[in-house]
Amino acid sequence: MLKSVLVAAVVALSTSVSAHDVAPTPSEFVPLFNGQDLSGWWGCSTENPRAWQALEPKALAEKKAASLEDINKHWSVDNGELVNDGHGLFLTTDKNYRDFELVLDYKTVAGADSGIYLRGLPQVQIWDTTEAGGKWGIGADKGSGGLWNNSAGAAGKDPLVLADKPFGEWNHVRIIMVGERVTVWLNDALVVDHARLENYFDRSLPAPAAGPIQLQTHGGEIRWRQVAIREIESEEANRILRKGGFGKKAQPEFVSAWNGKDFTGWSGPTENYEIVDGAIRCQAGHGGTIFTDAEYGDFQVRFEFLLPPGGNNGLAIRYPGSGDTAYVGMCELQVLDNTHPKYANLDARQYHASAYGQAAAHRGYLRQPGVWNEQVVTVKGSTITVELNGTQILNADLAKTTDFMYEAEKFQGRSRTSGHFGFAGHNDPVSYRKIEIRELAD
Repeated sequence: MLKSVLVAAVVALSTSVSAHDVAPTPSEFVPLFNGQDLSGWWGCSTENPRAWQALEPKALAEKKAASLEDINKHWSVDNGELVNDGHGLFLTTDKNYRDFELVLDYKTVAGADSGIYLRGLPQVQIWDTTEAGGKWGIGADKGSGGLWNNSAGAAGKDPLVLADKPFGEWNHVRIIMVGERVTVWLNDALVVDHARLENYFDRSLPAPAAGPIQLQTHGGEIRWRQVAIREIESEEANRILRKGGFGKKAQPEFVSAWNGKDFTGWSGPTENYEIVDGAIRCQAGHGGTIFTDAEYGDFQVRFEFLLPPGGNNGLAIRYPGSGDTAYVGMCELQVLDNTHPKYANLDARQYHASAYGQAAAHRGYLRQPGVWNEQVVTVKGSTITVELNGTQILNADLAKTTDFMYEAEKFQGRSRTSGHFGFAGHNDPVSYRKIEIRELAD
């Protein structure tokens, strides 16, 4: 019975906007609730997932086991539905997820306040949206489905439309999360479009790379059914990120910076690079910086890259056309296999997406070597940001940097306001493809 219900739910889902070139099939979704008991779940409150994920396996197992007394007190199964009485810990998946598509139905009562935690972060908001519910002053009048714990004014905090059904009716939720980018449909209405989910526990850090789904409850009974998930692999994730949103048209202002065939429009030691399977690849044992003939001031570049094990390369930012871009350009943004043992003891400002020697990027968001990554770099004035696989891992104003890996004078080009974009090879066969650039207005 559960499988037939799930099939019906996913067939209905496929009639709405899909991230797939072809709509996902029911077999791609895995039920998180078996319709009979609470297998596969434990209990957790609003807790920083980085803290409990850092526990030793034994301590974590004990924490999960201890939570089940509270879970069994406040959660039950009724006629194939998950039921919570409005109290207690939140139902939390045993498994942690990276990129995913989640579908579920919920039904709640007047005065209730709930939500769906993504990778352990609050939250896709669910609440009483009537004036009688008493929360219009904090946004309930705008509806459910928003990323309510985002900062005031941030994209996604308020839903795009009010799409809640009346009490007593089931609401259908569909969520896609790639990196920290979240899209939410409520009852087939797009309510959040490709917005960043802020890290509620420490807004200076990105969302965890992986974490559980949590069903939050407080304030009144809530019922859940047809809870299922589909993990999203890298190629689809890259398509979603490049699309940049489900309610928007493609962004034509991006212009291809490479013709996919030869090095027309590029300068430097192009003989040290090769074109393989539609990608620019540095030849093993060779290097040097190749760069666009065009120069850029403020710009945004997006591309895909593939690292071999131990791969090392870099992005030349506002490069003058000669010299070591790490010092004579605005910076060299590292392209590096952070996980390789030979790089275990680097300075933090030498790891992937760091402005070499100047500003460190967050680690833990690269895909494994041999898998294509999607990256967007934005250069605006003296500020540079990097979004890797949908997660912002660098946001640095190089004009405000005071702590350098070497003496500040060595980074003579960091105040440059224009220059070329390119790739700084360091003897490893690192590949790039789908290279597009757009200039930014002042």
